[in-house]
Amino acid sequence: MRTAAVPAAAGTLLLTALAAAPAGGATAAAAPGRAPVSVRAPAPDSAEARGTEAAARRAASEGIAFGRCPDAEELPGSIECGTVRVPLDYARPDGEQIRLTVSRVRATGKDPADSKRLVSRQGALVHNPGGPGASGMYFPLVGLLPAWKRIAAAYDLVGYAPRGVGGSAPLSCRDPKSFFDGPTQAPVHPSAAYKKKRIAEARAYARGCAERAGDRLRHYTSLNNARDLDVLRAALGERRLTFVGASYGTYFGALYATLFPGHVRRMVFDSAVDPDPARIWYRNNLDQSAAFEDRWAAFRAWAARHHEVYGLGDTPQQVQRSYETIRARLAEEPAGGKVGPGQLHAAMLLAGYYDDFWPYRAHALSAYLKGDPQPLIDQAEQHPETAAEAENARAVYLAVECNDAPWPTDWAVWDRDNTRLARRAPFETWDNVWTNLPCAYWRAPRQRPMEVHTGTGELPPVLILAAERDAATPYGGALELHRRLAGSALVTERDAGTHGIAGGANPCVNGHLEAYLLEGRVPGRSASCAAHPEPRPRAAAGQPQPDTPAGRAVPVRPLP
Repeated sequence: MRTAAVPAAAGTLLLTALAAAPAGGATAAAAPGRAPVSVRAPAPDSAEARGTEAAARRAASEGIAFGRCPDAEELPGSIECGTVRVPLDYARPDGEQIRLTVSRVRATGKDPADSKRLVSRQGALVHNPGGPGASGMYFPLVGLLPAWKRIAAAYDLVGYAPRGVGGSAPLSCRDPKSFFDGPTQAPVHPSAAYKKKRIAEARAYARGCAERAGDRLRHYTSLNNARDLDVLRAALGERRLTFVGASYGTYFGALYATLFPGHVRRMVFDSAVDPDPARIWYRNNLDQSAAFEDRWAAFRAWAARHHEVYGLGDTPQQVQRSYETIRARLAEEPAGGKVGPGQLHAAMLLAGYYDDFWPYRAHALSAYLKGDPQPLIDQAEQHPETAAEAENARAVYLAVECNDAPWPTDWAVWDRDNTRLARRAPFETWDNVWTNLPCAYWRAPRQRPMEVHTGTGELPPVLILAAERDAATPYGGALELHRRLAGSALVTERDAGTHGIAGGANPCVNGHLEAYLLEGRVPGRSASCAAHPEPRPRAAAGQPQPDTPAGRAVPVRPLP
């Protein structure tokens, strides 16, 4: 699935080979009415299970030597950093090792409402913002935000960079210097020639991943991310894990809950990926593209209600025409020589994830039509200094999702499915295809998705948070995860579509989050919260910073 711009989005914003899928031909994942064969959790005496146990014992003994953070992390002095050692291959726990970078701010121990009142420490709270390909190193900064201060009083806030990301054995599939090749086009209905060009690019990227990573490539998987999480738990000295996973973090968090239910203390799943093996990952991407059409419609309706501010049109249809006018002009003459239709689309897609971007994007569109391209350039241009981070995010994203499950390997399947979908959901569909298409030509072994499931009494109560109109991880995924994790509780923000709602703009949601993390209370099987207010229009708006610091979910897939 797609995720929001990983570089800078969250403060810097989808298994061992358990039955490899065939490398050629259209896979079961693409065949109507058929699902890829799934697998149960590995047996407790499997090589990977034994390897994870051995690595966790070693990590518990070694601990983490926290100290000053590396300059490359660009973190404030209030955060301390360290590393934890994990096996590249859990079937060979004493073989090649890699180190994951970890960040931490200790629990304050003080009630934010009364600094003289001491609060008991409850251990470490580990966070993953999503991706795959996103770093959580900035997460401890959320303790500065009002919605997180009571939680920060009771917990050490711990972030980390998953395997392949940032300083954690970083993965790369091409020269970052050539990664930003804008300004680019983004045809809503691509021609045969354009499709041929993008197919060639996808083949080249998949080939680059195989050539640069070699045999290591197959070890970047969601199952290994779950195993790494258990080693991190042990290294932190925690007998049981307290974890908040957002977006993609909900998927490997759910794998963790299935693999290690006895190691779970509390888990929050914020904006859940649909864990059904039949949907990992090809069908989840189709679902996501369809859902983004509704979010794009919601933005256009909001802009139309505020026509007096932005002048984009007083109906959604008129706003669409204004947008198409801008796309056509950028295709002929990129703004500032930097922003073409592709960069415009990426900027607008981010508004589909987070509605607090709406005033900024609407202002940029409005200013452009009035002859001032600078706000659009400020919000949409690609910055060469972030290219390495962006390429790393894309490489890890593809490595994990391509390795995790069978994908169609026949272009005709992709073309058929997405041509049909684009007729009713043109906004996101083809861009999503180009992001994921390297998986059609992947050279590492494919795995079969593991069944996420826990029976009654196997797992402590866990909390699922979901916005009803989330497009990045559609609401059906939260319902499916709720069904699969016995005893879980689901909190729904009704009539809202922001991706990642923990610690956000909704006090009702945050109340449930605090009650769970601080007291272990869940609201029965389900609860609802009214939507947070829509953003207010602004006659002028600069470059937004609503996602800093890193408390926000990083959606499933990096933007182009």
